[in-house]
Amino acid sequence: MYMWYKRSGVCIAYLDDVEFGTSSEYMAASWFKRGWTLQELIAPSNVLIFNKRWTLNGTKHTLSGTISEATGIDELVLKTGNIAHVLVARKMSWASRRETTRIEDQAYYLLGIFDISMPTIYGEGKRAFIRLQEEVLKRSNDHTLFAWGTRKI
Repeated sequence: MYMWYKRSGVCIAYLDDVEFGTSSEYMAASWFKRGWTLQELIAPSNVLIFNKRWTLNGTKHTLSGTISEATGIDELVLKTGNIAHVLVARKMSWASRRETTRIEDQAYYLLGIFDISMPTIYGEGKRAFIRLQEEVLKRSNDHTLFAWGTRKI
């Protein structure tokens, strides 16, 4: 999915719990807390952000400061989409405030962020996150990875 978003011309984010687009509304918006939306924020170069009345509030570029504050994602990353230089621990910190319906998705939505390919095996529970860590370790000498356990992130 990450590469699909990366290659897109434009992505649309519909925030059904944002009425006017105030900073406080963005801080509370559920879209910024969902696991899978992390890649939707970072990968595409153009994201149009609409409120619950389908009024365009801005783009990820024009709202990058507010989005960064709401998500913890570095503003430069939001503007450039370049995550190759970002430390493992920093990428994991972006995930730390996110929620998923299924425990395995705590690992699976990070596959594109870490440029990892591994099978998705629903039903494996917390083992998915351990497998993700193992795959990241194969590609990186950044041992800050181990600061993140298998707890809900």
